[in-house]
Amino acid sequence: MRCAGILVTLIASGALLAPALAAAAGCRATTGAQTNVLVELFTSEGCSSCPPADRWLSALGRKTAGAGRVVPIAWHVDYWDYIGWKDRFAQPAFSARQRSLAQTRREPVVYTPQVLVQGRDFRRWPEGGFDALVEGLQAGAARARIALSITGRTAAALEIEAHAELLGEAARAAPGDYALVLAATASGFGTTVRAGENAGRRLAHDHVAFGWRGPIAFGRDGALALKGRLTLPSAAPDGAGVVAFVQSTRSAEVLQALVLPVCPG
Repeated sequence: MRCAGILVTLIASGALLAPALAAAAGCRATTGAQTNVLVELFTSEGCSSCPPADRWLSALGRKTAGAGRVVPIAWHVDYWDYIGWKDRFAQPAFSARQRSLAQTRREPVVYTPQVLVQGRDFRRWPEGGFDALVEGLQAGAARARIALSITGRTAAALEIEAHAELLGEAARAAPGDYALVLAATASGFGTTVRAGENAGRRLAHDHVAFGWRGPIAFGRDGALALKGRLTLPSAAPDGAGVVAFVQSTRSAEVLQALVLPVCPG
């Protein structure tokens, strides 16, 4: 899958707490001994059934803000643009990512709104059961460690450094079995839709994915390190940050996730 929106320089595989990270200025975050849960929403402004899911993800973000144990992200797809309204947040690469995940899981179709929890389809999000699912996933010991640092910010990009390391049984996997994905996200957007299925509606969007990179495969030593630039729109409101997660390339299961909000100042 081709990815866009980030310039990346690989540093070296090796220990997670590398000197480059230790010396970096700016915001930092590192995962702990337990598992954080990634919640992905594939959505579109051209989809009439998507606004409730958008609101659900926004509420989830507010509920879990500050704890970091649940990591929300919204990928806007472009395959509904043809029915009358072009989603300004949609990227063809996000549609390709959804199709690639479906192929990995041997699922015959993609759809919106789709919620994935730790890489697994979760169709019961409107009905409940989410808290119990997350609690069970968080109970397991971490199988990967991620460290993020935001070392700078321009009007349209975040400068970042990332280190990741596989743990336990995952560390003994074959090269290429696991990969790291990174994305810049922002919240607080609003759109008045003037055509298509949502014509006349005012839609709110949080945790929207923009510049991203992945999947970046781990080396033979089960570690990787990189630095680069993740793009954001110049008019992005507050609530920007970086999401990173480690995912199986064979099953799409997510081992660990991390969100790092941009620090004030």
